[in-house]
Amino acid sequence: MKTKTAKAISKYVRISPTKVRGILDQIRGRSYMEALMMLEFLPYKACKPICQVLNSAASNAQNNLGVTKQSLIIKTTFADQGPTLKRFRPRAQGRGYQIKKPTCHITIIVEGIV
Repeated sequence: MKTKTAKAISKYVRISPTKVRGILDQIRGRSYMEALMMLEFLPYKACKPICQVLNSAASNAQNNLGVTKQSLIIKTTFADQGPTLKRFRPRAQGRGYQIKKPTCHITIIVEGIV
């Protein structure tokens, strides 16, 4: 049996990478179907973009490598920090208060048996 890997990356997702990492730690090492079930019922905003990246990685494995989605296992997941959007909000006595809006890059690598 031979294992093959496929990956998907989503860049510039408007959510903090620390919030995404907590969910990625929970699905790492699980099967594709089990991870989908978990992401569907977890009550976090970050689940939707993670689910989209996971579906993309599974589709890449199916189309490019000929692996069935049921045989996939999530091998590696990580969220890197993207550029931070800097905005200003007016505050007292004419000051400007900086607001930082973080972004992240989500990467998921799946492994399947051919």
